[in-house]
Amino acid sequence: MISTGELRKGVAIELDGDLWQILDYHHIKMGRGSAQVRITLRNIKRGQTVERSFQAGTKWPRAQLDRRPVQFLYRDGDDFHFMEAATYDQFHLTADQLDEAVHYLKDGMTLDRTSYQGETIGVELPVTVDLVVRDTEPGFAGDTQTGARKPATTETGLVVQVPIFVESGDTIRIDTRTGEYQTRV
Repeated sequence: MISTGELRKGVAIELDGDLWQILDYHHIKMGRGSAQVRITLRNIKRGQTVERSFQAGTKWPRAQLDRRPVQFLYRDGDDFHFMEAATYDQFHLTADQLDEAVHYLKDGMTLDRTSYQGETIGVELPVTVDLVVRDTEPGFAGDTQTGARKPATTETGLVVQVPIFVESGDTIRIDTRTGEYQTRV
């Protein structure tokens, strides 16, 4: 069980028969009455986001998520095919199930499969991913403004704002949590 005092971002809980992930929470103490907690939750299976308030001290069952290493094999239209590292079993997920993760998947990369009660929910990406820049505008010598940026399209189709010195063919490191450029590799 997890109570309102033990809340953390990213924790999965069971609420009203569904699986929810905590995105954000705020403790609210009114002048009169008991404290409340306002929580922003995302339904893990459906993707909807809701905001709910609970009395301080409320408890929920903590969801037991199973994480196993998998390898991304290939993309076939909207289907993404993976292989379990330990058993070599193959499975596929759709682009809707993967949501934003589709922009970071490269053939052969290793990531974690997240499942709940035997049903695959999605995959957990590494914190950073190295991608090759497929297309970007050239940087000009006169563009010396501090922090000048330009759009770059990566090998997976992700468009990222990069510094002007990055060119087509360069490999760049992207933070998968924010989708922002970190460094040239």
